Amino acid sequence: MFTYKKIMDNIVNEAISEGRIMGANVLLMQHGKELYSSSQGYADREAGIIMTRDTIFRMFSMTKPITAVAVLILAERGKLDLWDNVSKYIPEFANMQVMEEDGSIREAKREIQIMDLLTMTSGLTYGDEDCEPGRKMGALFWQLEQEQKAGRPTDTLGYCRKIAEIPLCFHPGEGWRYGLSADILGGIVEVASGMRFGKFLEKEIFAPLGMQDTGFVVPKEKRKRFAANYEWKEEMNRLEKFTENPLGLEGYGEGLVFESGGAGLVSTIDDYSHFANMLLRGGCWNSARILGRKTVEFMRRNHLNKTQRGFCDWDSMKGYGYGCLVRVLENPGEWGSNASVGEFGWDGWTGNYVTMDPTEDMTLLYFIQRCGAGTTAEARKLRMTAYATLT
Repeated sequence: MFTYKKIMDNIVNEAISEGRIMGANVLLMQHGKELYSSSQGYADREAGIIMTRDTIFRMFSMTKPITAVAVLILAERGKLDLWDNVSKYIPEFANMQVMEEDGSIREAKREIQIMDLLTMTSGLTYGDEDCEPGRKMGALFWQLEQEQKAGRPTDTLGYCRKIAEIPLCFHPGEGWRYGLSADILGGIVEVASGMRFGKFLEKEIFAPLGMQDTGFVVPKEKRKRFAANYEWKEEMNRLEKFTENPLGLEGYGEGLVFESGGAGLVSTIDDYSHFANMLLRGGCWNSARILGRKTVEFMRRNHLNKTQRGFCDWDSMKGYGYGCLVRVLENPGEWGSNASVGEFGWDGWTGNYVTMDPTEDMTLLYFIQRCGAGTTAEARKLRMTAYATLT
């Protein structure tokens, strides 16, 4: 007879044996106690390094919930107002333009506010090919990457100022689009706190939570624990190492100056579990109080209106609303899930995934390194089985 542990082992083993992933770490916890964990496959196939529990992963978009917490810490302390205009901290955002669908350029009806950034309703985009602002943003980041290669790197606030040069996809508050909003929040944290973004995160979040392997840089002494990143090569029908440099992040070395609030952190599954359990427990973990309980409730509540949600049409967002840089489950049936209403979390470009369920006091983390993975079938299967383990 299969045990739940065996089922979860098999889900990951199958993905590895079929070549869809190189390796994975999984951690399931309830009431602060570990129910299941596994490390399978390779962290670096070419170097012969197996996956271990302390393997360090690129977080990509799982950086975003940490950035949201940083902003909310400053809001609790009166250092900023969530309805402040972004231009109060980064003046280049004072006179933003919007590119309409017909290609015309118009002045934004109002300024972008911090709350727009927290909810992805700012109109900012990534370097996407499906719209002209996205194409312009892609060209900008290519240019910044070339400058970095030439020894002229741009820092966090410098990136923010450059991003402000690109037109918005829509007027602030009138839509929802996944984009560079969290990176601008990183710049705002720097201005409001008077500290570099990474230093603020270390002081206010990572050190109190014992997240000793989390940050924007992987020191030399930890490099052997840093998982390789892989991409699917269609012509080879297999995974190969990813060698490109998205957002100028791939080096993660000591000279890094752009600390991306949307994608730049690295972490381990245990480190991130401390952060996840802090949110699950209303802002406190092992006596370290990071946020107030009501602030966490605010973070994990849907803040999109009906019009904004109409733009949020990803398959992985079916049944979900969106809070402060996290998805929030409102209709489990629409997503085909046995999770509780109010479950929240996020994933990353390389397939890392976290779900937190306050009703069940449960968190599940699934860490892999495959480009463009997002929410995978394995993450959904593991989640379904994880809920089946609960009594």
